[in-house]
Amino acid sequence: MISAKNLSKNFGPLTAVRDLSFDVLPGEILGFLGPNGAGKSTTLRMLSGLIPPTSGTGTIGGRDLLLDSLGVRSRMGYLPERTSLPPQLRVHEFLSYRAGLKNLPSGLARKRIQDVSQQLGIQKEAGRKVGTLSKGFAQRVALADALLADPPCLLLDEPFGGLDPIQRLEFRALLKDLASSGKAILFSSHVLPEVEGIADKIVVIHEGRLLA
Repeated sequence: MISAKNLSKNFGPLTAVRDLSFDVLPGEILGFLGPNGAGKSTTLRMLSGLIPPTSGTGTIGGRDLLLDSLGVRSRMGYLPERTSLPPQLRVHEFLSYRAGLKNLPSGLARKRIQDVSQQLGIQKEAGRKVGTLSKGFAQRVALADALLADPPCLLLDEPFGGLDPIQRLEFRALLKDLASSGKAILFSSHVLPEVEGIADKIVVIHEGRLLA
């Protein structure tokens, strides 16, 4: 489960997120909706352990953000809004490298790379350099990285950005399949139809505050 409890984040005099609380249950997709600058990315970065909250806390897969940062990272897959994949590496090289960073044993790493590549339809791209991929396939490779360790929780920041209409439909179907396997999924968007088309429930924020 993904849980935020009274999360707040200040950057000097600016309050980017203020007293935000919500839960995402296993098997549930929560759409995190708000305009650009509403605090969505800041919230996901706090929950992923990239930046500390000014106050409040949260849990990812039962691990506390403040007390067990490494445990939190082991229980979640994170897809940032702007993926920065190394363009010179081939897809299979990148995924092998990332599996090593996640401490997956070599045999399990090979199996997980094969499984997520098949799941995301990127098997034929294994030998291509990441820098030559289309936006849609680069997004799939970034998601494959997030899924390598088979985490129970997924945090996806604007995952539909840059995808064409067909890729958006495929990505929606994929997220529904992942949720049906029991994963808790939190994804952000500023586009209402995207959220309505897939989310089980919606959290709306504006200027860092919970609206609905």
